[in-house]
Amino acid sequence: MEEEFKPVRQQQRRLNPTILDVVKKEVTKLLVVGIIYPISDSQWVSPVQVVPKKSGMTVMKNQHDELATRNDHFPFPFIDQVLEKLSRKSHYGFLDGFSGYMQIHIAHEDQHKTTFTCPFGTFAYSRMPFGLCNAPSTF
Repeated sequence: MEEEFKPVRQQQRRLNPTILDVVKKEVTKLLVVGIIYPISDSQWVSPVQVVPKKSGMTVMKNQHDELATRNDHFPFPFIDQVLEKLSRKSHYGFLDGFSGYMQIHIAHEDQHKTTFTCPFGTFAYSRMPFGLCNAPSTF
């Protein structure tokens, strides 16, 4: 995190009824499995953002307009390099990484920095959500 950056506490946004139902279902699901928990004392609060995907699935993530982190710079291989290595192989495996991010625990002292607010309350993540700045390189 940038040393000189000050915490930002943003207000929640009004959501249309369709999106409101999606957020309620997602918050309930994440609470039940212990990925998020209610929090009331965080200095870092951002409004929830709902992103519909072509597949019909909807992703709920924090809206971070004020970036306070330094990006990790880990090189990802180019797809043509990966395909070249795979071209001489006879067996392939596939791992579905859709919920893989949610398996990585966030250090307790950093969880409050993932706080988001919505009409159903204010919550923080105990596990790494999709959409965090350095989540891909950590995953």
